[in-house]
Amino acid sequence: MKNIYSFLACCIIIIVFLYHRVSYSELGSGNPVKVTTWDALGYYMYLPSLFIYHDFKELKWFPAIDKEYSVSGGWFYQANPYKEGPFVFKYLGGLAILQTPFFLSGHLAANLLGYKTDGFSPPYQWAIAAGALVYFILSLFLLRKILLYYFSDKTIAISLLLLYLATNTIQYVSIESAQSHGYILPLYVLVLYTTIQWHRKPGLLWAMLTGYIIGLASISRPTEAVMLFIPLLWDTHTRESAKLKWSLFNKHRLHIILAVAACFAGVLPQLIYWKYITGSFIYDVGSKWDFLTPHLRVLVGWEKGWFIYTPVTVLFIIGLFYIKKFQFKNSVITFCLLNIYIIISWHIWRYGGSYSTRALVQSYPVFALPLTALIERINPSKWRFGLYVLGIFLIYVNLFQIRQHNDGVLHYDDMNRRYYGRIYLNRHPSPLDMSLLDTEEFLGNEKGYTQQVLFNDSPSLTLQFTGESAGVILDSLIIHDTATVQRNITMLKIEAEIQVIKGYSSCYLNSELRSSDKMKSNRIRLFSPISQNGKNNAYAYYVKVPEEFLPSNLKLCITSHDDFEGIIKKIKITRLQKL
Repeated sequence: MKNIYSFLACCIIIIVFLYHRVSYSELGSGNPVKVTTWDALGYYMYLPSLFIYHDFKELKWFPAIDKEYSVSGGWFYQANPYKEGPFVFKYLGGLAILQTPFFLSGHLAANLLGYKTDGFSPPYQWAIAAGALVYFILSLFLLRKILLYYFSDKTIAISLLLLYLATNTIQYVSIESAQSHGYILPLYVLVLYTTIQWHRKPGLLWAMLTGYIIGLASISRPTEAVMLFIPLLWDTHTRESAKLKWSLFNKHRLHIILAVAACFAGVLPQLIYWKYITGSFIYDVGSKWDFLTPHLRVLVGWEKGWFIYTPVTVLFIIGLFYIKKFQFKNSVITFCLLNIYIIISWHIWRYGGSYSTRALVQSYPVFALPLTALIERINPSKWRFGLYVLGIFLIYVNLFQIRQHNDGVLHYDDMNRRYYGRIYLNRHPSPLDMSLLDTEEFLGNEKGYTQQVLFNDSPSLTLQFTGESAGVILDSLIIHDTATVQRNITMLKIEAEIQVIKGYSSCYLNSELRSSDKMKSNRIRLFSPISQNGKNNAYAYYVKVPEEFLPSNLKLCITSHDDFEGIIKKIKITRLQKL
């Protein structure tokens, strides 16, 4: 079979993506797959509002739905009252257009199978989750076809495996399937394809399809309008080709006019919705941008930096230096750099709970071009074996981290350097490792420290309080002041076994050092990925004792943002002193 390697690579990718969808579907657990939650709910709400409840403005149907399915995330931010009147959706409706055929199939299945036809029962969830996968699989083979125009079969196979198995694409196509990224990704493949076809043989259909795709992408996420630079600058890589390109535009003015009209047609449904709700064709959804002070932490920050958590993306950028001879050079370089700049300039630069930088996932098909160009350059050289080893390692790391992310170990928002270092490829993080989510005070190795147990008891103490109060475990433990202590580093190691009966997700084990009028507080969350609600869980963390806090009193307590009830099974406090 011709081009068998890239075909097999596509098959492997599909198997891995399907495996992750099934793995995170909780089959047989009594908890069916639920993808229309949080931000994804905001994109999806157009469909039940239109087809089932016929209520775009008052949303009287939603409180009952949220009570039954818990899809809002605990607070309803997906729509806002407009001038103390009707609700207006915060998220744009392009994604709902893409989801429509799958929503309707879910609605039909719910009718046939006897499920509630409320827009949120299992058939709808499965249909929307399947939709992202169907679009992805179709776009995967189309992207392969695009790459075969420029690169060899073996190179494309390696590139596709790295592009989709070594990145966070799996998370946003197979697991968080109703998020915008998985549904928009195929639009980038389509715009690449229609652009190539128009430049090969200009035609009205290709021009109009290109314009419509840009319009539809823009009302999915407004920042996707930057894809305009793909067709605009395609085939302008040399001075001569640029002249021919502009003469081609001049020759086919009607194509350009109709492309603009098609783009407007793509945007029109959103304008009609805003006019219907607000009386105006334009509505400010409230985004804020920091274009003068972009947030480089989006790329290199320990919170969820693109280059840190999906390091294969460094190759995406290096590849930009290897596309000089290709007709897409100016198009891809301009798009990639502008797209990254826009993404890192959003004021809410953490992009909510996410694995790596999710806002760049949909544009990976464009990054496939420089990535494949780089691999094509390396493949004939002696460095190819290093590339293969690196690629396999990066895929393994990514698959490992996706598991960690969905288990809660690789945290969706609170990552930091020390914590990441402790959990990196670590299948069984310890309570001390988990403490680094909340504190930077840590001893990687206790060798070289003397140890003295200051407190060790199994009190089986039951604590119960209401509201933002505190339950005291230990009121005053004196940390002595000696000449030796003053000259050396002193750390406290606090270990506990706690069973939380109520308030698990909002409570902390809190320690307070008090000396004269000074206080030093440390705390760790009890809602830990390696702990379970209602079980007897182990916790541990270190507290550094500054010289000015010697002598001091140590108070240990439980603090909570809600009602709390729990049993303190064991407390151990050890002083570690540097020799």
